[in-house]
Amino acid sequence: MKQVLLPVRARQAALFVLLPTFLLLTRCRQAAPTPTGLVAERAMVVSAREEASRIGAEVLARGGNAFDAMVATEMALAVAYPFAGNLGGGGFMVYRLNDGTVGSLDYREKAPLAAHRDMYLDSLGNPLPDLSRKGATAAGVPGTVAGIFAVHEKFGTLPMEELLAPVIALAEKGVRVTAKQAERLGGVRNDLITINGDSIPFAAESLEGDTLKYPALAQTLKRLAANGRDEFYGGHTGKVLADFVQARGGFITLEDLKRYQAVWRDPVVFGYKDLKIISMAPPSSGGVTMNQILKMMEPYDLREMGMHSARAIQLFTEAARRAYADRNYYLGDPDFVEIPRETLVDDEYLKQRMADFSFEKATPSNAVREGSLQVYESAETTHYSIVDTQGNAVSVTTTLNGAYGSKLYCTPLGFFLNNEMDDFSLKAGVPNMFGLIGAEANSIAPEKRMLSSMTPTIVERDGDLWLVVGTPGGSTIITAVTQTILNVHEFDLSMQQAVDAPRFHHQWLPDMLVFEPEGFSPAMKDSLRLLGYPINEGLTPIIGKVDAIRVLPDGRLEGGADHRGDDTAVGF
Repeated sequence: MKQVLLPVRARQAALFVLLPTFLLLTRCRQAAPTPTGLVAERAMVVSAREEASRIGAEVLARGGNAFDAMVATEMALAVAYPFAGNLGGGGFMVYRLNDGTVGSLDYREKAPLAAHRDMYLDSLGNPLPDLSRKGATAAGVPGTVAGIFAVHEKFGTLPMEELLAPVIALAEKGVRVTAKQAERLGGVRNDLITINGDSIPFAAESLEGDTLKYPALAQTLKRLAANGRDEFYGGHTGKVLADFVQARGGFITLEDLKRYQAVWRDPVVFGYKDLKIISMAPPSSGGVTMNQILKMMEPYDLREMGMHSARAIQLFTEAARRAYADRNYYLGDPDFVEIPRETLVDDEYLKQRMADFSFEKATPSNAVREGSLQVYESAETTHYSIVDTQGNAVSVTTTLNGAYGSKLYCTPLGFFLNNEMDDFSLKAGVPNMFGLIGAEANSIAPEKRMLSSMTPTIVERDGDLWLVVGTPGGSTIITAVTQTILNVHEFDLSMQQAVDAPRFHHQWLPDMLVFEPEGFSPAMKDSLRLLGYPINEGLTPIIGKVDAIRVLPDGRLEGGADHRGDDTAVGF
């Protein structure tokens, strides 16, 4: 019988007006909610673009596993979603095999060998932030290509040539520009021309319905398919990349590329009530920080408080501000700094952290230690979730950091370079491009990985695979992933409803409670304001674009593809 792929776009914005229905939940756990997203019988991919989800799902339909689909989806996003999909960036993967074995891969970018802690300071010690944000000087050593080859070597079942063939065809045929992509390109077009000139594919105005083709990227992918990992990290492609960056004043050398390795790491694994949560360990701050937030909240009855009630938001905010304070002081690359992971998630320690919490008033962030130091990275990341027919699951978040990374487009190779060097602490106490401040643990050093908030996560319930979840969003990633899990577990939302539900965020500093534009009542905000919570007035951003999968009680899969983007679930 022919397998039919069933694509669907998540266009659920109207859910916001229905959310009060879910505030009337009882203390007793109800039956599993009726799915509202795409339901597939056997396998699913959810990503930022339909083209990438479809290519990944077609790999699964041909008998490939979740890791084969990861390779194809990752590379397809580099073509269909150059805003964040990439060859010139890096990321994290968390996986769970169908026998319950878990693990993670760190293919985060690294600082070049020429890097040093004061490289973005002038002679007086003042930061020169443009050097870490735009152009060749902003780029760290890319890890994405090393990541896909490491995954393929360990778990892949289909030949790399077969996995990359549809991606190459997509690059040659071209990708239709969506309305949201046209808007994003319009917002950065002047920067792209300033940095690259007017000969790149993005220099001309792109309108909805136009087609963008990437012949140079197609040739790069053909060389990777034929020659393997070393093509990028020492072969013709690597030499072209290193020469290109250095000719523009950057720091990446061929030696940097040859020395780069992706690293298999043990994930952060912890319990929350009846859940087992598997997430990314440092240099991601996601797993440790989410562990702290949920453990500080666990003694309280969120279900009784009600979804998006003032008390529930207050509890989440107070746990988050304490967790982010620790995040920004203690976390960094574990190959360079000693991280007190066990202490940070110790029950007694977290009990002490919440000892001064009261529902009667806000705890000012200047009263919360540790320190006045922190970091932040861009919101322009992307995430995808995959479950295959055998029950293997991968959760992957990948990034260039800023929108189109450093804005530097490597014309001969057909991809953007990251600006991840801005994720380091340029100087203790000095804010980066997003207004937040860096700490010593995340200072620049040669071959060091910069701290990240990317939080690819897998959740088990009663020993079985239950959720695969993650999102872009910079420092809001951690709160968005945590809220999505709570939306399903505590408030009985379907996967699609949990993804579409409005989100809020607090990250210690700046001391500001941020709400998305819709879905939160003025009365609730007023009640929090009276307790002493500064609330965003003019700033009402979109928080994350969650792409998630839930395993239903009967074994089918429900996708949650975020309506905030062009995100799409494809399954069969």
